[in-house]
Amino acid sequence: MIAEDQATTTPPQSGEASASDAAAYDYIVVGAGSAGCVLANRLSSNPAARVLLLEAGGRDWNPWIHIPVGYFKTMHNPGTDWCYKTEPDKGLNGRRLDWPRGKVLGGSSSINGLLYIRGQKEDYDQWRQLGNTGWSYDDVLPYFIRSEDQERGGDDYHGVGGPLAVSNMRIRRELCDKFIEAAGELGIPPSDDFNGAAQEGAGYFQLTARNGRRCSTAVGYLKPAKRRPNLTIVTHAQTERVIFEGRRAVGVAYRRKDKSLEARCRGEVILSAGAIGSPQILMLSGVGPGAQLQGFDIPVVHDLPGVGRNLQDHLQVRMVFKTRVPITMNDQVHNPIKKMLMGLDYIFFRRGPLTMGASQVCVFARTTPEAATPDIQFHLQPLSADKPGEGLHRFSAFTSSTCQLRPESRGVIELRSPFAQDYPAIHPNYLATVKDQQVTVAGMKLSRAIAATSTLAPLIESELSPGTEAASDAQLLEAARNISQTIYHPVGTCKMGPDETAVVDERLRVRGLQGLRVVDASIMPTLVSGNTNAPTIMIAEKASDMILADSRA
Repeated sequence: MIAEDQATTTPPQSGEASASDAAAYDYIVVGAGSAGCVLANRLSSNPAARVLLLEAGGRDWNPWIHIPVGYFKTMHNPGTDWCYKTEPDKGLNGRRLDWPRGKVLGGSSSINGLLYIRGQKEDYDQWRQLGNTGWSYDDVLPYFIRSEDQERGGDDYHGVGGPLAVSNMRIRRELCDKFIEAAGELGIPPSDDFNGAAQEGAGYFQLTARNGRRCSTAVGYLKPAKRRPNLTIVTHAQTERVIFEGRRAVGVAYRRKDKSLEARCRGEVILSAGAIGSPQILMLSGVGPGAQLQGFDIPVVHDLPGVGRNLQDHLQVRMVFKTRVPITMNDQVHNPIKKMLMGLDYIFFRRGPLTMGASQVCVFARTTPEAATPDIQFHLQPLSADKPGEGLHRFSAFTSSTCQLRPESRGVIELRSPFAQDYPAIHPNYLATVKDQQVTVAGMKLSRAIAATSTLAPLIESELSPGTEAASDAQLLEAARNISQTIYHPVGTCKMGPDETAVVDERLRVRGLQGLRVVDASIMPTLVSGNTNAPTIMIAEKASDMILADSRA
C-alpha cells in the first residue's frame, strides 16, 4: 500500500503509522532512493514479509523528473533536491560546492543525468582484495545483468527484462561525432559499450531511460511493487534516529508533519539514505565516533569511528570552448522557434534534445602509458553554463569535462548538531594529494589536446574556461582549484570491510550491532571508476539476496 499525503498502515488505515501496528514489520527501509526502491521491490516480493519504506521527500509527480533533460529543473530545486552545500574546501581555495542529492521517490536516480556506467572490473576485484568476500567482478556481474533491461539485447554482460531500462541516445549531433573522431586521432579507440569486455574508448553514453522518458528506480522498481498489500510507503517522513534495545535495532523514530512517530520491526532496519544521510542517521542514533557524539550529548550505543569517514567524490574540471559556428544546444535554447520545435519533437515523437542525458559523449582514457587502466573520464556536453543546472550561455560553446577516476583524497562528514533537520558538515578534502593534483592537470591537458586535433580545431574559436593564460602545470592546477565542481558521486562514508575503520561487513551488517544494515553508495570502500548510480543499484540487488537468505537461515 502506498501512503503519500498521509501515512497509512495495512490495516487499520488510521491516518498515522502507530508503533503497535508497526511492530509487525519485518523490514524498515530508510530512504526511497536508488537503493531503497530496489530493496522495497525485492524484499516485498515475499508476500509473507511486511516492508515499510520511509522517504523524506515527496512523490515523483514533478513532470520534469520524467523528461531526461529535466535535471536542469530538478537539481537545486528544494522540492526535489536536499540542496546540500560543502564546507569551504582548502583544495578548492576555500570554495563551497553545491552537492545535489535527490529528495523524492527515486532519490538521486530521479534527478541525476541518467548516465549508465558500471565502472571497471578491477574496481570490484579490489573490493574483494580488501577482504570483502563475494564482491569481486565475477560476483557482482550477475546483479548488474539482473537489474538491466538492455535495449540492445542480452549477452554475457547485459540483461533483458530487468526493472532498469537502459537505452541508446535518441539524438546524435555533429559536434559529438567529431569529438569521438578527435579522440581517435590521439589513439583512443571508438567504443559502443563501456560496460562490456573493456571500458577504454570514446563513444555515446547509454541512459537509464525508456522511450525517451527517465527510468528512475521509483519507475523501474517501486511502481510495479507499490500496490502490494505487504508494502507500505510513507513520504515526507524524515528519519531522526534508529531505535535500539541494547545493541539490536528494533525500529526508527521519524518526523512527519511536525509529528514525532515511531515504527518498529521484528526483523531488520536498513539504512539507504545515501553517503550523506546514512552516516548522519547512524551518528544521531549513537553509532559513530564516540567523542564526537558525546560532544552533542548523544548517548553512545556503539563507538564506531569509521562512520562518516572515507568520503570520496569525483571532481570534474569543466573546460569550455567557444565555437565558430552555431552547432551547440546554446543556440537552440535561445532561439524561440528552435526551442518550440524541440518541445514539439519531444511531445509527439519522444526524440530530440529533451531526451538528452547530462552528457552525450563519454571517453575513458589513460593520462600516461603506465596507467594499467583508464584513470580519466570525459563527459562531453554540446552546451555550456557557468555551473551544472544553471542557464546556458548565450553564445555557442561546448563543455569538455574531465574527472580523475580513482582519487586518493579522503574527506569526512560530521554532525553539526544532534538534530536531524540540521544538515551535517561536509568536508570533501578535494585535491589533497600530489597524485590527485597530477592526474587532474593531466586530464586538462588531454582535453586541450583533443580540442587541438585537426578534427575539432577548425570548429573552435577560443578556450573560454579556464583560458589559455593557464599554461603551466601550476597554473592549470590553480585553475582547477577555482573552477572545478562535484560530479555528484559521493561514496564511502559507511565503508564495507573487515578492518577497524570499516562500518559494515561484507554482508552490509553494521559491525558490532544486530538487526541493522546499510545498503547504498556509502558502503563502497573505494570509489568506482565511473558514474555511481548503476553500481548503487547493483549493491541493493545483491543486498536483497543476502537479506532474504539470512532471514531463512
